[in-house]
Amino acid sequence: MAAIAVNQFAECVTCHAWSPDHSMIALCPNNHEVHIYKSVEENWERIHVLQKHDQIVAGIDWSKSSNRIVTVSHDRNSYVWNQEGSVWVPTLVILRLNRAALCVQWSPKGNKFAVGSGAKTVCICYYEQENNWWVSKLIRKKHDSSVTSVAWHPNNVLIATTSTDGKCRVFSTFIKGVDAGKPRKSGSGSSLDAKFGEQIVQLDLSFCWAFGVKWSPSGNSLAYVGHNSMIYFVDHIGPSPSAQSVVLRDLPLRDVMFVSEKLVIGVGYDCNPMVFAADGIGSWSFVRFLDEKKSTSSSARYGSQLTEAFGKFYGSSKQGTSNDKSRGGVHDNCINCIVPFKTSSGSNKMTSFSTSGLDGKVVIWDLKNQEDLLEYM
Repeated sequence: MAAIAVNQFAECVTCHAWSPDHSMIALCPNNHEVHIYKSVEENWERIHVLQKHDQIVAGIDWSKSSNRIVTVSHDRNSYVWNQEGSVWVPTLVILRLNRAALCVQWSPKGNKFAVGSGAKTVCICYYEQENNWWVSKLIRKKHDSSVTSVAWHPNNVLIATTSTDGKCRVFSTFIKGVDAGKPRKSGSGSSLDAKFGEQIVQLDLSFCWAFGVKWSPSGNSLAYVGHNSMIYFVDHIGPSPSAQSVVLRDLPLRDVMFVSEKLVIGVGYDCNPMVFAADGIGSWSFVRFLDEKKSTSSSARYGSQLTEAFGKFYGSSKQGTSNDKSRGGVHDNCINCIVPFKTSSGSNKMTSFSTSGLDGKVVIWDLKNQEDLLEYM
């Protein structure tokens, strides 16, 4: 079994994030609070309750470089929490939003974070030393609907977003005085003299709500999912990107995560992590559900569709055929969040990750004993 730890924290967990040393977890139990638990002798004890928001907390991220926690909520506010002794002290972030904040993520260097919102905007927040507060610059008039997820490129400048308008976009977030030098285009060696908020590429692959965008470790590829039970893989981000789509015969995904350049985990309404892998020529396909002892047969694999017409035909032919085998596993309800947990000390390869969902569970999954996946890691 791939799950090595199952913890029931609440009736429902909206989102979660780990401390840099993985000894503490911050999560939202589907209300306006953030609970922090610490591992004590193989048990989890609640040691802090962060209370500042007025409505449901929609996003949490814990910076690995600064040990700060950032939270966003449907109350349109964001707070950065600093630990001073045994107390977490909040600092209000000026977002200037008139709709709910929906997602948040720290940049790789920890000097900025991005907030997606229902106001069709993305807030890029940074600390202003002179005034001792967090301010934001807004990417406006680029999205036609709510921004559902944000993902930072490894270069700390480019950011990818998904939206309920069905599109995935990549922007420059270069801020003078915060970012050194000039941003560089993903997958190329040429400099890109892009101003803040400039759109690098817009991907019109999905015709429904889009969720859960993530970059590969190198930043040369990205993946995101659609509410039409499809997952999209895009290479060579720029004026002429190349894209592949994989059609699912099961329920839609809500979030994805790159384990390596050739391995992606997707989670969603099937309550069981799904494994996708790329072959030697870079063609992506579904491998199996992670909470299965054996790999599915080759005849049951989903193919990679290079044309939309064939993809739709393949998907429609498989509808209603997944009830021959229960896909249920450790989770009992939709998985809405997936985050990295631990990496190997020598190679910095991801060895485990965690998921949380509407069943209130946080599950840690081990990849080291998955022999059939080692070739992709």
